[in-house]
Amino acid sequence: MERARPLPGRRRILKGAALAALPYTLLPDARAGAQPQTVDYPLAEWQPATASNYTASNRPATHTIDRVVIHVTQTEYVKALTIFQNPQKKVSAHYVVRSMDGHAAQCVRESDVAWHAGNWDYNTHSIGVEHEGWVDQPGYFTDALYERSARLTASVCDRYGIPKDRAHIIGHHEVPGTDHTDPGPNWDWGRYLRLVNTV
Repeated sequence: MERARPLPGRRRILKGAALAALPYTLLPDARAGAQPQTVDYPLAEWQPATASNYTASNRPATHTIDRVVIHVTQTEYVKALTIFQNPQKKVSAHYVVRSMDGHAAQCVRESDVAWHAGNWDYNTHSIGVEHEGWVDQPGYFTDALYERSARLTASVCDRYGIPKDRAHIIGHHEVPGTDHTDPGPNWDWGRYLRLVNTV
């Protein structure tokens, strides 16, 4: 019969807890003096992009915000968030909307300039909203995605006095100089604008 092993003493437990916590105490803060971020859109969760992938600003004091640019990620929701958190990628958007349930993550404060449009003038004057999916796979454009995204876009338009029309809510493919095709031919603009104007 095996003898019972002695229980670890209090000192050993405390030493183990201290060692387990040590790596976390050595990690630097994400930003020196940074305060916990709150979202600009109350139904979004904060999933910050790395500061290397956007330009800190004070919009609308520094630049008016006069349009919303609609994007499609060409990848999965979680992967899009990971890309925005990778300093090597040099890209971000203000929001990412998940396909299955329309859940929104905010990655860049609306006061800051996200690098989403590929055109500096459009970046400085717009809010970028990414949608999980692929332009050639319309199944990603679910009812929940359209409805929740429309609510987000309507909120942005209301806060900045942006008209809720196709001249001010545009696709990435409409940005001058872009080689992107999103949101693509499967995006239902009529439906989306109706939702933006009725939520």
